[in-house]
Amino acid sequence: MSVDEAPARVVARRLPGATVLQIVPALIDVPAARAAVTIASALLRSGARAMVAGGPGMLVGQLQALGGEWVRFASNTHNPLKLRRNARTLTELIASERIDIVHAYDGPTAWSAQVAVRETAAWLVTSYAGAPMARIDLASLYQGALARAHRVVADSDYAAELIVKRHGVTREHITAIPRSIDTARLDPAAVSPERIAVLRHGWNIRPGHRVILVPGPLNPAHGQLTVIDAIRILVNGGLRQVTFVMAGESVGDAEYAQEVAERTESQGIGGLLRRVGPCLDMPAAYAMADLVIVPAVEPATFNQLAAEAHAMAKPVIASAVGNLPEIVQAPLHATEDNRTGWLAPPGDPVALARATAAALALDDAVWRAMATRARQFAEARFSPAQVTAAVLRLYSRLLEDGR
Repeated sequence: MSVDEAPARVVARRLPGATVLQIVPALIDVPAARAAVTIASALLRSGARAMVAGGPGMLVGQLQALGGEWVRFASNTHNPLKLRRNARTLTELIASERIDIVHAYDGPTAWSAQVAVRETAAWLVTSYAGAPMARIDLASLYQGALARAHRVVADSDYAAELIVKRHGVTREHITAIPRSIDTARLDPAAVSPERIAVLRHGWNIRPGHRVILVPGPLNPAHGQLTVIDAIRILVNGGLRQVTFVMAGESVGDAEYAQEVAERTESQGIGGLLRRVGPCLDMPAAYAMADLVIVPAVEPATFNQLAAEAHAMAKPVIASAVGNLPEIVQAPLHATEDNRTGWLAPPGDPVALARATAAALALDDAVWRAMATRARQFAEARFSPAQVTAAVLRLYSRLLEDGR
């Protein structure tokens, strides 16, 4: 029996006065729990009642200080027997607290909540993070429960299409809401010139050199080898006074890190490329850069690096893969007037070199306009306030007219 076969729902109330229960594994400092607390704060400001269920953690105090209610709940389990017990607990909680919406953030919790709402008039919303699993096992069964809610929140339009294809659900039941990024911390106005100077000195960037940042861990999926080959092409074409910086953790894939080092040496570009490892001040790294390259060769449902770069008012050259075309606005996906960067086929060093040369050739006025658009786009799409508002609009539509 699916959630859509639950008892008939009536339009009982608007969001002010409604009760929303969010369920996370634990209220620890992880993205799902932080999102739940942020949404709870917005619910309270709207006049709704905000409850968050899950294990204990450092965010409990923050939630309660805001006026939200914490329900101790053993949701961090994959045991089927415990999940059935959780379903009974949720059924009782929904009835006793007159809960209107249940929002589950992981597969096992979604499975329990799906069972619980069958006997109630509550709506079930889930957050489906990442891409569907290809294999068939218990974890994929729980992931299927995420897809069978009344409304599913996906990371992107690209993710939504994957969910439709994998689980056979309708696109109308899926709402694409991107993950939020800290646009207050990632704000060019918040980075002092001194922080930028510290990085330029520490990374041995020569005065007058433009900087192209390639953020992210060294990993075959992230395509750093394509950048190395593109640099060689650019140097052959006369590129001068530009330094490329690869900033990201390399631990965990020593073989690929060695391949990157060997390719850099064989291409003879060691003087132009800095591999600096993890950077503790990424806002300053973005601020220092003139341009950011995100050369992914494998698709992701949400590329945080591109979103962060745009938040820092940086044009981005990215691979046309996964949800990157939703973040980097470029023809054919956007008009020239809305451009915030360039898209190139994944793994194509020639196309990447051409896009880089085009970016570096822009005059200052066009560059500044593009940088301004990038920041505005990030604030409108990825700021915590905008992402939270999108979730609350979803809740309101369910309560008011069931869509």
